[in-house]
Parts: sequence; C-alpha cells; structure tokens
Amino acid sequence: MNLLDKFKQKDKVALSKIITLVENQSPGYQDILARLYPYTGKAYRIGITGPPGSGKSSLADRLTFNLSNQGKSVGIIAVDPTSPFTGGALLGDRIRMQDLATLKSVFIRSMASRGSMGGLASTTKEVSLVLDAFGKDYIVIETVGVGQVELDVVDTCDTTVVVFVPESGDYIQAMKAGLMEIADIFVVNKSDREGAQSMALELESILDLKRKENGWEYPVVSTQAINNIGIEKLLQKIFDHRQFVAKNGFFEKHRREQIKSEIKKLIEHKIKEITEKRVEKIFDIEKIVEKILLGKDDPYSASERFLKEANLL
Repeated sequence: MNLLDKFKQKDKVALSKIITLVENQSPGYQDILARLYPYTGKAYRIGITGPPGSGKSSLADRLTFNLSNQGKSVGIIAVDPTSPFTGGALLGDRIRMQDLATLKSVFIRSMASRGSMGGLASTTKEVSLVLDAFGKDYIVIETVGVGQVELDVVDTCDTTVVVFVPESGDYIQAMKAGLMEIADIFVVNKSDREGAQSMALELESILDLKRKENGWEYPVVSTQAINNIGIEKLLQKIFDHRQFVAKNGFFEKHRREQIKSEIKKLIEHKIKEITEKRVEKIFDIEKIVEKILLGKDDPYSASERFLKEANLL
C-alpha cells in the first residue's frame, strides 16, 4: 500500500509521515493536500493563544482529556519556538503532554515556528487540514506564546481562546495589540493567585461594549488548569460558541474568509517563487547591488527594469 492508502486506513505512522512532508514543504506536498482536501471540513478548530507562561499547554492538555472522555477524537498542534541549532521545535510536546500520548483518540504534533511572527508555523493550517482529513473531531492549536502579535490564529481556528494570568502585567499591551479583537473566549488561568478576581472584573467591564456587536457573550472564565478547575465550564463555553456561530451564519462566513485567505496565500507564495527564479535568470543581482552601492543605480529603477523585462508590467 502507498502512503495515502495507509493514511485512509487510519495508520498513525502514515499520518506522521504526511505531516512531515507538509511541514517541510517537500516536493509534491501540495498534490497530497489536494487529494486529501475532499475529506476535510468536519473538524472544529480551537485556538489557544496568549502571553508566555499563561498556561496554554496545560489548558490544551485538560481540554483534550475532557474531549477524549466524551468520545471525541482530538489532534493537538503545539507551535513552539524554533531551536537555533536544529531548526526544530525547541520544546517537546511529549514532555509537556506525556499522559495524552497514551490515548488512542489523541494525536499530538509539535511544530517549530521557524521565524513566523504570527504565533503559528507557516504550515500550521495545512497540518490541521491533514488532521481533519484523518478524521479528527476537534483540533486544538496552541500558539508559540510570543505575546502580542499572535493574530494568525483567527485565520486558522473557529473558536479562539485568549489566556491571561493575574501577574502577567502585560495583558493591557496584549489587548492593544489586537488579542481583544480576535478572542471569542477569555481565560484567567492560575486563578488561585492574587489579582485574579480583579483581572476578571476588569475584562468584564472592557467587554461590555464588545458584547453589543453581534450578540455573543464573550465570556471570561477563571481556571486552574493544573488542578483541572474550570475546564468543564471553559469547554461548555466553546460548545456554546460553536452553536452560536453555526446558528447565526458566522461559521460559514468565517470559513469562506479562511478559504479566500488561503487561496491568496497560495497565489502569493507561487508568485514569489516564480519571481525569484526570474530574477536569477534575468538579472545578475550581485552586479546591481554593486552599482547601487557605487551610486550608479538605485533599487527602485532596478526593480522597475526587472518587472518590464519579465513582462510583469
């Protein structure tokens, strides 16, 4: 049997191999995705983001346990910082989620951010499609935790959970950076610590205006992920949000926007590839750089000449 046949028979080794091909953008990976795409569209994607140290991994762990106990099949994508030595994920998913790895209904994958600044790896969305095609009911995506620029998650997920901790001190900055705009559910984790109640009240007051926008409650949930406190309530709010967006047509609208975004991304990637190849063929870029440094040319005129010679203008 070939790799795709094994994949369709729910072979986890085949799943791992296909994810590796996709993550590394190996030759032919888009053909594999095209063949898998008709089997996608059933999984519900939950994004978990927030400042470093807020307990995103623990929340993902507890949510997945609860979903598994309800008979659901879950895929976890944990996006980690990139190792400067290997280029791989700096933190191992199985170190943080060892107990989950024993569950047959759960598949965990760490992905290195590889310099991506949006909180996800460049192929996180594609890997989620592979897990979707494999038959996962839910996909939990945990962002890298860079703090204030993790906005890619909204383009990938159906429900976005933003996690804060009482003493983080930077949640105001995170709000300014747009996390308040993308979040569907807010979590104050480690709520046994001092300042948790005041933070929850602060969030509640800020969200009063936002709640009038589309009728969603934008709940604030207090949790202690390590102690499994508040997780059932959080999961119920995720279910409530899923029902709300489906009932009001927001889910279909959001999926349409995600597909549009993906098409544009693929076109831009292809154009960049073609352009780079043509630049190498048409121009001696090093000679042009030398001329610019000597004051005999400039980057604006050089780029215009390239576009004309490449018939792109």
